[in-house]
Amino acid sequence: MKKEAAPNNKEEWTGGRILRTSWKIISIAISIFMFIFFGMIFISVFGAFLPETLELGNVAIIPIEGLISTDGDNWMPGVQSRSVVEQIEKADKNSEIKAILLEINSPGGTPVATDEIANAVKEVNKTTVAVIRETGASGAYWIATAADKIFANRMSITGSIGVQASRLEFFGLIADYNITYNRLTAGRLKDAGSKFREMTPEEKSLFQQMLDKLHNEFIKVVAENRNLPEAKVRELATGFVYLGGEAKELGLVDELGGKKEALKYIEQTLNITAKPVEYKEKKTFLEQLSGVTSENFYQIGRGMGNVFAADTKASFT
Repeated sequence: MKKEAAPNNKEEWTGGRILRTSWKIISIAISIFMFIFFGMIFISVFGAFLPETLELGNVAIIPIEGLISTDGDNWMPGVQSRSVVEQIEKADKNSEIKAILLEINSPGGTPVATDEIANAVKEVNKTTVAVIRETGASGAYWIATAADKIFANRMSITGSIGVQASRLEFFGLIADYNITYNRLTAGRLKDAGSKFREMTPEEKSLFQQMLDKLHNEFIKVVAENRNLPEAKVRELATGFVYLGGEAKELGLVDELGGKKEALKYIEQTLNITAKPVEYKEKKTFLEQLSGVTSENFYQIGRGMGNVFAADTKASFT
């Protein structure tokens, strides 16, 4: 009778040890992850009740990136004017801050949001400098003109002094599918600009008049802020963009350069050593985790504000 081979206790012991060691490593890793995760949630929840940390520096850097709106209930990344104005006012009140640098990378935004930020910049009692990076066009350029000095890269996209309120109309599609638009209004022009029917000549004329008024306001602001003849600005206000090099030649920006050159200008002007510190609204961990905040999205293409009834919007973008 054949004798059965005895189990290799050494191999079994070695295999069990490897499994136990692996499980311990996995358990430790999971514990560390959960500790960090719930720790950050705790900080996020209770952080609002803690005092703000001291921000050291003498030049406040305030970023203006993406589309600019008064509210933030849309889905495209951008900035909310309330938040930017708060940071500007905060920097202005800080006696340690000697200058404010607006770091702009935006195609524009709504008229009210643009005006709110520009007015806040003009009210600052310190040196203000705007730096246009990739884009500082339309409403974003309006904001830049409120600063004491504008820097732009020679290839930056800037200018675009104009207003738009283009939109899609569905009345033709509705007719093709035999769908009826039942018009119920109290007020002859209450649904002017509705995308479900063709605009009348009177409505087009009224909307164009409003666009022209906004355009004229834009031109006057640029002429005043840039100390340029209004007639010259009107010639440039075709709504098209200019490269940074062209903009400098036309008087729309002051210097070619970026953040480095702007800080050097501040140092020479104020006779200080620039120590930049970023001012911006801090996002909580939960907001960063979800990738969205209630204040940072704007529907692209909708343009510059709720200035018209229904769904017709004007745009400085």
